[in-house]
Amino acid sequence: MTDTRRRVKVYTLNEDRQWDDRGTGHVSSGYVERLKGMSLLVRAESDGSLLLESKINPNTAYQKQQDTLIVWSEAENYDLALSFQEKAGCDEIWEKICQVQGKDPSVDITQDLVDESEEERFDDMSSPGLELPSCELSRLEEIAELVASSLPSPLRREKLALALENEGYIKKLLELFHVCEDLENIEGLHHLYEIIKGIFLLNRTALFEVMFSEECIMDVIGCLEYDPALSQPRKHREFLTKTAKFKEVIPISDPELKQKIHQTYRVQYIQDMVLPTPSVFEENMLSTLHSFIFFNKVEIVGMLQEDEKFLTDLFAQLTDEATDEEKRQELVNFLKEFCAFSQTLQPQNRDAFFKTLSNMGILPALEVILGMDDTQVRSAATDIFSYLVEYNPSMVREFVMQEAQQNDDVSKKLTEQKITNKDILLINLIIEHMICDTDPELGGAVQLMGLLRTLVDPENMLATANKTEKTEFLGFFYKHCMHVLTAPLLANTTEDKPSKDDFQTAQLLALVLELLTFCVEHHTYHIKNYIINKDILRRVLVLMASKHAFLALCALRFKRKIIGLKDEFYNRYIMKSFLFEPVVKAFLNNGSRYNLMNSAIIEMFEFIRVEDIKSLTAHVIENYWKALEDVDYVQTFKGLKLRFEQQRERQDNPKLDSMRSILRNHRYRRDARTLEDEEEMWFNTDEDDMEDGEAVVSPSDKTKNDDDIMDPISKFMERKKLKESEEKEVLLKTNLSGRQSPSFKLSLSSGTKTSLTSQSSATTLPGSPGSPGSPGSPGSPGSVPKSTSQTAAITTKGGLVGLVDYPDDDEDDDEDEDKEDTLPLSKKAKFES
Repeated sequence: MTDTRRRVKVYTLNEDRQWDDRGTGHVSSGYVERLKGMSLLVRAESDGSLLLESKINPNTAYQKQQDTLIVWSEAENYDLALSFQEKAGCDEIWEKICQVQGKDPSVDITQDLVDESEEERFDDMSSPGLELPSCELSRLEEIAELVASSLPSPLRREKLALALENEGYIKKLLELFHVCEDLENIEGLHHLYEIIKGIFLLNRTALFEVMFSEECIMDVIGCLEYDPALSQPRKHREFLTKTAKFKEVIPISDPELKQKIHQTYRVQYIQDMVLPTPSVFEENMLSTLHSFIFFNKVEIVGMLQEDEKFLTDLFAQLTDEATDEEKRQELVNFLKEFCAFSQTLQPQNRDAFFKTLSNMGILPALEVILGMDDTQVRSAATDIFSYLVEYNPSMVREFVMQEAQQNDDVSKKLTEQKITNKDILLINLIIEHMICDTDPELGGAVQLMGLLRTLVDPENMLATANKTEKTEFLGFFYKHCMHVLTAPLLANTTEDKPSKDDFQTAQLLALVLELLTFCVEHHTYHIKNYIINKDILRRVLVLMASKHAFLALCALRFKRKIIGLKDEFYNRYIMKSFLFEPVVKAFLNNGSRYNLMNSAIIEMFEFIRVEDIKSLTAHVIENYWKALEDVDYVQTFKGLKLRFEQQRERQDNPKLDSMRSILRNHRYRRDARTLEDEEEMWFNTDEDDMEDGEAVVSPSDKTKNDDDIMDPISKFMERKKLKESEEKEVLLKTNLSGRQSPSFKLSLSSGTKTSLTSQSSATTLPGSPGSPGSPGSPGSPGSVPKSTSQTAAITTKGGLVGLVDYPDDDEDDDEDEDKEDTLPLSKKAKFES
């Protein structure tokens, strides 16, 4: 794959001071013998031809702009630029250039701006600045050419800016603008357009202060109406003076603040509408203009914030029932824009801003506004609320909990008077607006769900020595709000299938489920109590029958998240209510289709198998095995059955389970090399000396009752032979039909004990033919004659593990012998079997 990091466009500056695209290629750096130094090489991506070969000169000023642009000059009139597709590639090449020049890569310009040429250094020393032509109509073309020729050179730009500042040149130019308009001198107006546009690109705050002053700004906009590229001039001044109206929703008494608002609007208009869209090379030249607007907005927010009378009147009118709808909409829109301006503030200033709004009562005001019927007003109020939640969710949580406490106190008094308290909590208003969103795409509901998620996220909750916000708020939320959130879910799942299954309802329920799934993951016992007490999971799984696949998958994801917790409280609830039934039904209804539903359901059962969740494994096999046994394109369900069989075998043979635990104890393990030697000796033993099916026992056990010993072994051998014949029959059926016969089932009746006969874990008795090389048997050189207790061997698919005694455990063995001799022979035989 092509490395896009090094993908660049090569530009050169032509005689008209316009950038020409020389082609697209991939840049690299390396030593070029012909140039005697490190060089930049660009090869065309189309044919691999060389687009650029430029030596990195130690004295050349390279400039990095906008993170993806490197510009430099190689000769007096030959400027080059590389425009990178990705910032990472630009950074790599920039580091190479800085390395050659011995500069820190954090700089944006590798050489001093004034260090351009010997001639310019001499000019700089000999003359204080650039001499401008006299400001006359006849010399406008000369002035325009001077401005255009100064822009590429940082030093000449600096000199030109100083000359314009010192001589009050801008005001003289604007006087000429009036003369040209009066005379309808279109050529002169075109020159003025080029001059003023060039002055913008000088990027000087001092010049902007003059141009954006009250007396000059409209004339500057007038000059920019006469773009030579347009056949007719634009009418920007007419729009600003006649169409655009300044609305004071609350009268502003401070004239300085009012003037600052007017100026900011007009400068923003110049940036967005009047100035032509800057090229990639001019963008960086307008950074000071962006900064000018930014700091103006900061000043406006600060001045409004300090005007207590203004904010008091604003919130009073917002919450006043007598305020008409149009006025209220203007107030809310103003407050929204006010909050949007605050995003430009530094963190400490933003803290002070939102603290001021909180003290003025913004949250109670929003509660009033959100309770209104006007959708536009509610939409703006939602945007304001989102600013508050994103800035400080704890502030919002504290308000709603205090509000709930006050409501509870009021409700107690009203209950005594037999009056119902109809006040709705702010957070419940948010939930109701989410549920009642009329937008077919539920754009507002998605936004509100995100805000609710932020509010209930424990990750941003504070914890102090005296109280825990998480405990308090979640207790409040599940008591006062959760029933409102789940209301549409409960209302739609009273039957075996969703009562409403249209697209908008499905989208809404998917949003609710997404939030509930988040709660399952992060809220532990709060959501657990709610789900189990309200039987939420059963209602959620009704949605598995929805015709909308995304909603059915949301319901499945909710259950998967619960199972993923491996919590036995949840597991008992699932088993008691048979909550796998809707999932199995959906799986069977999906048929042989290989889709996301199929994969998600199989993954859930695979998780249960891999994690060995015993209770759920038994529940699934006991209740749904007949429905799932024919699924053989994955081994998940057969693996579950195997887990179940192993589990039952351990329950039916507790001695076997205890023996396995002993095997895990290193005290009873023999060296692996010894085991290998014993196995080899065993296979070399003459098997003809033994009768078929005869058990091999140690010589010390010959005195025992042979009938007691052989009885359980004979039974085991009968079962093993029966199992082998069944396996052959199954194999034959599988070869004939290509799949296992549904009639083949393992009997799990309560009256019959099952043995571990699976291929992956088969248990055999010591000395049986199924366990070659059992340590402790005759012919096994590793057996210990002193031991009187018969040792057991467990053969598994993965290899042989033996239970033996260490020779050095004499004292322990003696004690074991004494204890064993006191047991009746029949009990000893059963234990050993």
